[in-house]
Amino acid sequence: MVLKTREKLIEVARQLFAHKGVENTTMNDIAAASDKGRRTIYTYFKNKREIYNAVIERESDNIVEKLREVQLSNLPPAEKLRMGLMRRFEIVSRLSSKQDSLRTLFIRDLRRIERIRKLAGAKESEILNAILTEGVKAGVFDAAQALRLPALTTLLFQGTDYFNLKEDSDEKANTVMFINDSIEYIVNGILTKQQTS
Repeated sequence: MVLKTREKLIEVARQLFAHKGVENTTMNDIAAASDKGRRTIYTYFKNKREIYNAVIERESDNIVEKLREVQLSNLPPAEKLRMGLMRRFEIVSRLSSKQDSLRTLFIRDLRRIERIRKLAGAKESEILNAILTEGVKAGVFDAAQALRLPALTTLLFQGTDYFNLKEDSDEKANTVMFINDSIEYIVNGILTKQQTS
């Protein structure tokens, strides 16, 4: 029951933050929307900043969870890499889509998406490195190229995350094509010579 109440408060706060903005959402708003009293909220969170941090942490955990599913799958290493990259791009695209109320939250302040990225970044790197290590051990990935890939993907994610958050649909269309081309370039570029011939 305790966990359900906390999760409900986080979800309600997430929706309110997206709709009204963090600054314009009060603890009373969260209490009213969640059908809980202010005392209940203060049982779980000291203040609005703590609730906000829980919302950001949950989004970060969602990113990592989806990537971990790929890492633990039975796919061959090259497909894991391809799927992992695609999944990562899709996650931020979903976060920034007009259908997702978080878009409003992130458009107000790009630092918020940066906080999610930083929280998830270390775990993302760990997952990517596990996939790369598996591929190198299997003789599928070139070891030297595998060492270069994490820094490249970090920059690639940052750039595409930024364009995904912009309103311009022409740029978004170009971003989708860029993402697909980048994934193929990365996967084909990391394969050993035996795998490419």
